[in-house]
Amino acid sequence: MELFFEVLKYTIPALVVFATAYYLLKLLLDERQRIDRAILRNDAQKITLPIRLQAYERLTLLCDRAGVVNTLFRVRAHGMKVRDLRTALMLAISQEFDHNTSQQLYVSETLWQIIQFAKHDTLSMVTSAGMDLDPNADAELLFSALLEALEAQQPPTLQKAIIAIRTEAGQLF
Repeated sequence: MELFFEVLKYTIPALVVFATAYYLLKLLLDERQRIDRAILRNDAQKITLPIRLQAYERLTLLCDRAGVVNTLFRVRAHGMKVRDLRTALMLAISQEFDHNTSQQLYVSETLWQIIQFAKHDTLSMVTSAGMDLDPNADAELLFSALLEALEAQQPPTLQKAIIAIRTEAGQLF
C-alpha cells in the first residue's frame, strides 16, 4: 500500500502539470489560429473589396444605361417605326443586362433579384406602352407613350434598384 501512495505522490503532480500545460498550449494554439484566420480574412477583404465596389459601380451604371429614357436616346433614329423602336429598345435593354450578368457573383442574392425585377419591369413597360399602337406608325408615338408611362411610375423601378445598390454598398463600410 505504501508503494501505491509513493506512485500517487509522483503521478498526481505530473498529471496536474500535464493538464495545465495541455490547457495552456490549447489556449495558445486556439488564439494563434484565430489570429491567423483574422489575418487571412483581412487579406481577402483587401482583394475582394475593390472588386465588389467595382461590381456595385457597374450595376449602378447598368441601371442608369438600361433606363428607358437613356436607351431611347441611344437607339432612336429618324424614320423608325413603332415596331422597330420597340425591338431596338428591348434588344438594347436585354443586352445591357446580359453584359453585366457576371456581377451577380459580387452582390447579395436579394440585390440581384431586385435588379432582375427591374429589368423585367422595364421590358414590360416597353412592351405594354406600345401595345395599342400600330406597329407601322411613326416611332414618335411610342416615344411619347413611354414618356407618359415613366411619368406615371414614380420613382422608376431602376431608380429603386440604384437605391438598393447604394444601400448594400454602404453596408461594406
